[in-house]
Amino acid sequence: MTTGGIKVVLTSPRVAPGLLTRAAWQVLGDADEIGASGGPSRPDVQAVVGSGLVVTQVEGGFTEAWTWLSAAAASGRQVAWLVGEDGEPGLLRVVADQVSREPRPPFDVEILHGSYDVPGARLIDLVRVMDRLRRNCPWDQEQTHETLAKYLLEETYETLEAIDTGDRPHLREELGDLLLQVAFHSRIAEEDSSDDGFSIDDVSGDIVEKLVRRHPHVFGTVDAADAAAVEANWETIKAAEKQRSSVLEGIPLALPALALADKVLGRAAKVLPDVKTAEPVDEADRLGQELLELVREARSLGIDAEQALRSTVHDLAGEIREVESTD
Repeated sequence: MTTGGIKVVLTSPRVAPGLLTRAAWQVLGDADEIGASGGPSRPDVQAVVGSGLVVTQVEGGFTEAWTWLSAAAASGRQVAWLVGEDGEPGLLRVVADQVSREPRPPFDVEILHGSYDVPGARLIDLVRVMDRLRRNCPWDQEQTHETLAKYLLEETYETLEAIDTGDRPHLREELGDLLLQVAFHSRIAEEDSSDDGFSIDDVSGDIVEKLVRRHPHVFGTVDAADAAAVEANWETIKAAEKQRSSVLEGIPLALPALALADKVLGRAAKVLPDVKTAEPVDEADRLGQELLELVREARSLGIDAEQALRSTVHDLAGEIREVESTD
């Protein structure tokens, strides 16, 4: 009797249904039978059926699936199984156990990948999870742009702290938390029925278009010999887009003071390179002007004043903890 075989085809739910490798389509085309669970409405099942192949729906869990597969293979048939988007770990464990045990089954078993994730594919998972949370979690349902604002600020500072400490695993975690805020705000905006509503796709599309538009030396024919030329091109294009009446427009006044000073000085240099401050009227004014001069000096040296102070304070905190630990 002809030796039967089982081909278990794993696919990614993050790529278009039916976008399978040549090897996967070859396996499906050569199979005497193709099985799947989860119902005929599965997009990948519909794609396979749409290609002219027949897919048998197997009811039940992974035990029933293995029973169907092993019976078909034991009878000498070549059978393929299209794994669902959850990966069907129960079935894969059974397959692994059967293949590794002795004596081995009287048929061949192979697991192959029918499709692969592209870079960034896990972002689709984030969108799906966020959508489900917004629909089914009472806390997530109550949130608004305003109630989430404090979390956006907190996650931003926690990300900066992770950068300061050089803790890469921590940075990875905090960037995820920051990304969640983008996804959350976009999901809330998607529910806005007015013309102001937008989705995560709109947000992504806008930034892609902006990056392409402001990098003509990469996506166009403009030459940029160095980073300074790139920055100059960026500012020229940005000015044409924004049509602002003042170089100071667009600077968020809620920035930390040193970062705000750096931004204002940078913009001011475009119209008034040697801007001077008035005579101080009191000690607070004098200290403010001296701090501004320190920021100006930092800019001339190519140093981020905000980051420099943060690093110094971080070192001071470390020294304090070290002293405390020896007491």
